[in-house]
This record gives sequence, C-alpha cells and structure tokens, in this order.
Amino acid sequence: MARAVEADVFADRIGLVFPVYMFGLPLIVSDFVEKLAAADAAWIGERDKYIFAVATYGGGAGGALKMLYNKMKKRGLPLDAAFSVAMPGNYAPLYGAPDDDKQKALFEKAGEKVREISARLLSGEREKFEFSNCFINAASSLVHGLMSSKIPGMDKKFYADENCDACGICEKVCPVENIKMLKGKPSWNHKCQQCMACLQWCPKEAIQYAKATRRRRRYHHPEIKLNEIIQR
Repeated sequence: MARAVEADVFADRIGLVFPVYMFGLPLIVSDFVEKLAAADAAWIGERDKYIFAVATYGGGAGGALKMLYNKMKKRGLPLDAAFSVAMPGNYAPLYGAPDDDKQKALFEKAGEKVREISARLLSGEREKFEFSNCFINAASSLVHGLMSSKIPGMDKKFYADENCDACGICEKVCPVENIKMLKGKPSWNHKCQQCMACLQWCPKEAIQYAKATRRRRRYHHPEIKLNEIIQR
C-alpha cells in the first residue's frame, strides 16, 4: 500500500476505500496510516490535495470513519470528507450471505450512493463527514480496542474440511500472505486480517471457521472475478 501512495504523490484527489471490520478499521488500513512517513505527511498535507475516505459496511459503519479521522489528525494529515456505503454483509462466522434479491436491492442503493459521493468528490466538497453518533463511536472504539490485538490469531479457528482438493486458491487470495499450503492442506500463520477471502472464495466451500460456517452461504460480488482477487 505504501508503494501505491508514493506512486500517486502528484494526484489531486487521494482516497482510502475500505470495509468496516469489527466496528472499526481493518488492521491493514490502521497500520498503513500509522506508518505514513514524514515525507508522506508533507506532500499529502498540502491543501491543494483532496483526501477522502469511503467505508463499506454490512451491519453498520461503527466508528471506522471517526477512527480514521483521529489517526490521520494525529499524524498531521487532513481528511476532507468521509462517506459510508451499505453492502451485503459477509462475515461468515456470524451469518451467511443474503439472498440474491436482498443483494440486488443493496447494490442498487449502493450505486445511487456512489454516484452521490462521486459528485461531491468532483466538486471538492470539504468538511463532509458521515460519522456515526458519539455513542456508537465510543462503543466501537472500545470494542475494536479490545478485539483488534486478537485479530491476527483468530485464524486458529480456520480449517479445511474433507472437501479440500488442495487447489491453493485460499493461499492466492489472502491479502497478507497468511496462508501456506502444507502437505496438501492450508495452514494459517497468525497474521490474519479476518477478511474471510479464503473462506468465501474456496471453490469447494471446504474452508470453515469453527463450527459456524459449514452450511452458511458464501458471498461473491457478482462483478468481481476470482482472477481479479488473485491479481490484486
């Protein structure tokens, strides 16, 4: 991610787009903001830059956008606008993917919201923040603070069942290279992000999380293909 930021040093508009994890920021996003170098702070802080954030969420946006704002402020980085977009929830340990009709309705609303956000970004609208209320932000900060340190090791509950055919797709789709194939089975190495890509994209639905997911419906955005996930 840092290399991508360096490549976009001359961009007029810079965006951070991410899903809400456990009512807050994904660890990979939080770490990225924390590690921005002083040189990055200098150029990204120029007021001819326009910095925005978009958080996608299933159950709720939680305190993710406020957390990002506070982290960037601490680094001396401005955040001009922040928006949230509802999408189908896909945290399989708690629930299965919604049915097709509900997904379609969510995609239609999301499309409308994205068009609205795009217009605001193009106009350079500043001080537009879709923060949750103070109670939700405080509660989210507490929950996320208690849980975030445990996230990397939560992969101990993943396993591949008897349907696993050792295709290795789980290893390829992991964004942090947390999975390695050992003796024909995936092994998780405790730097998990809880993104659920391995579980959602297993073509045999062989990857499970504890006892909760065996019969739960998997989620794939209909416009995203497996090879796109792997290439990125």
